[in-house]
Amino acid sequence: MIIHLDLDTFFVSAHRTVDISLNNRPVAVGGRSNLKIFEKEKVGIKLFNKNQGAFVNPVFYNDKAQSFQNFFIDHSDDGAQKVRGIIVTSSYEARAKGVKTGMPLAEALRLCPDMEVLVPDYMLYHDLSHKLYRFLQHEIPSVEQFSIDEFFGDLNGWVREEDVFAYATRLKVLIWQKFRLPISIGISSSKWIAKLATKYAKPNGVKMVRRSEISDFIEDIPIENFPGIGRGYRKRLKKHFIKTLGEASRHKDLFYSWKTPGRVLYHRIVGDDHEAVSAAQDRKSIGISRTFDPICDKSEVLRRIMILARHIAFLVLKQRVHPTSYYLKVNFDQGQRLKIRVTSERLFSETLCKALFHDMFEEIKPASGCATKISMSVSNFSYQKKRALSLLSFSEDYEAYRLSQSLHTLREKYTLDIVKYGSEL
Repeated sequence: MIIHLDLDTFFVSAHRTVDISLNNRPVAVGGRSNLKIFEKEKVGIKLFNKNQGAFVNPVFYNDKAQSFQNFFIDHSDDGAQKVRGIIVTSSYEARAKGVKTGMPLAEALRLCPDMEVLVPDYMLYHDLSHKLYRFLQHEIPSVEQFSIDEFFGDLNGWVREEDVFAYATRLKVLIWQKFRLPISIGISSSKWIAKLATKYAKPNGVKMVRRSEISDFIEDIPIENFPGIGRGYRKRLKKHFIKTLGEASRHKDLFYSWKTPGRVLYHRIVGDDHEAVSAAQDRKSIGISRTFDPICDKSEVLRRIMILARHIAFLVLKQRVHPTSYYLKVNFDQGQRLKIRVTSERLFSETLCKALFHDMFEEIKPASGCATKISMSVSNFSYQKKRALSLLSFSEDYEAYRLSQSLHTLREKYTLDIVKYGSEL
């Protein structure tokens, strides 16, 4: 059997481990796009990425020294104050008042005026997540970190099926005793049914779905509750009047008509995907994005792209990979979204990375409009695709790569903005 472990309201629970006065109260962790990286002077904030997983954001800055006032409140020139930010996660006490993840912070405070809003402390979250991962490795032969607050464990050959529920219950108690973190656990023969079961174990419970019970279990569950059915698949399915997983399970031919992604999704839904827990995961891409107030000056947008490219270069060098695909998307205030993807078989360096993103922006930038968001990523690492890097400019690229490595060493020792290129100023 496979178990899926999901920490309940993890960010709030993490703060409660160091401040018990937050227990049994409406609490939320807020967030807002960190724009310090765009400041021209040195801010001296270190980037870190202690944990790995499909949905573990590698780009976090620690803002625990910030207060609610200077983190979430913006002051205009006329002295007016405005609450900025969104709800990242909230306690069950706050959810009972209508507070939801992704809700604007100002709206959440209107619904729950007595809610305490905390500044995110990503160092705390990463540290607790990392410690829990190490603990689970001692308890379970194969553990996969899926996100900062989610894990899969393979109990096949380790715990008998008739003992799995008791084992998971014991594990939940141990995690509470050792870390003071509430956790919910789903159990099934299928990895994705186990993850689905966790939704119905919350809060702080255990839910087991045996192989023979999968069909009945999924019958009336809305399709949007299944991990992997996003907006696109929901639209497709609802065009065929399919609203529940049970209905979806009876349309195998439809899923198969959507080729490999559809076939994979169908077998996950019916619980015969046979996907293994993967203890070691290769990162498929490295990306970063930032949302900000509208910027109409194209040179400022380009400057910010260069800064984000420095962050991507840092992460690429830290992961020791060589991307061959580069992606850029810029959102504008009138709803326009311009995106471009290019392929480069050259040896990676920060110089090359910035040159590519510079040219990509020059190609897509509109004559008018104000940018509100920049999203950038690199992918298709050469070792994954068994590609040979270009030899035509190898000598030049190798020198640039060596320079990038030297800069990376400095940035790891000091801060990410210890050295900047002129294009970032």
